Amino acid sequence: MNLLTIILAAVLDIVPGGDAVLEQLQKRDSILIADQMRYSVTVSGMDKESGIFLPDLSSVSNDTLTLLGSWQLDTLSGGKAVRSRNAKAAEKILRKPFDLRASIILVPFEEGRYQLPDIPVVRSRADRSDTLLFKGVEMEVKTMPVDTTTFEIHDIKGQILYPVTFKELLPWIGGGLLAAGLIALGVWLIMRASKRKQEALKPKDPAYIVALRELDKYRSDKFWAPEKQKAFYSGITDALKFYIDDRFGVDAPEMTTAELFDALKSDKDISPEMFNSLKELFERADFVKFAKHVVSDEENAKALPLAVSFVTTTYQADIEKETSGQEAAED
Repeated sequence: MNLLTIILAAVLDIVPGGDAVLEQLQKRDSILIADQMRYSVTVSGMDKESGIFLPDLSSVSNDTLTLLGSWQLDTLSGGKAVRSRNAKAAEKILRKPFDLRASIILVPFEEGRYQLPDIPVVRSRADRSDTLLFKGVEMEVKTMPVDTTTFEIHDIKGQILYPVTFKELLPWIGGGLLAAGLIALGVWLIMRASKRKQEALKPKDPAYIVALRELDKYRSDKFWAPEKQKAFYSGITDALKFYIDDRFGVDAPEMTTAELFDALKSDKDISPEMFNSLKELFERADFVKFAKHVVSDEENAKALPLAVSFVTTTYQADIEKETSGQEAAED
């Protein structure tokens, strides 16, 4: 008992508060060494205007009896601790008289009988203060009995091994499959990146070779059937647009027919006759693709030769320019 408690007990009214309560945190039929014990008192008739002062029991703690932490306070309702998670519920509890339990945890480390100290609690109210004296209880601590006559020292047993169940293996199997999937994905990404790099390093075919190769796919007259004419004219015009994009620097794939030929009309490498024939081919293709127009076999037969002629003549014009430029440089 500290000095403050002694002074308060001398000047205030001392009222018997009953016996302190000792209870085990681990329920057993006896108290064993290292069991945790709750040593507590309950103060009745508290309200929100009341307060209590608890003694300092640190002097009780030693090598054989240890205190864990400090005093803990619980509001009791019907003999059970009530802990409110919000301010409104706590305010509701404090509107009427309630009981307050103060407890501290003791741990004995030696067998024997312990006389636990009395607990004086000062209860202060608006008009007066009282000292409630709770009588200490006796605690008997036991050890596990050992029959020395039959006691025999045995070797330390190895760890008990239990059979592994499929449920225990399932996370490992799932993890292995996931790891294998990630590895496979990584290898695939690396191979794809390597393949793209190799393709990028390969010399590209000239635009006219690519265009003639695409146009060669539509040589058969099977594409002249009405239900296949859309694919026929789309294939021819698409091949020509990509060639024009590369050869003339015109964004043909993104242009309409009118925009395309408006951009090509001033190009001197395209003769007027070729310009008009090619424009008619593109306009006819638009009718087939968007108006479901059916072209005659005679017109279908002219479409592919015209596209091939356009590619070869413009390519030849390009070759002649390069040759004349080299000859001029040599002169």
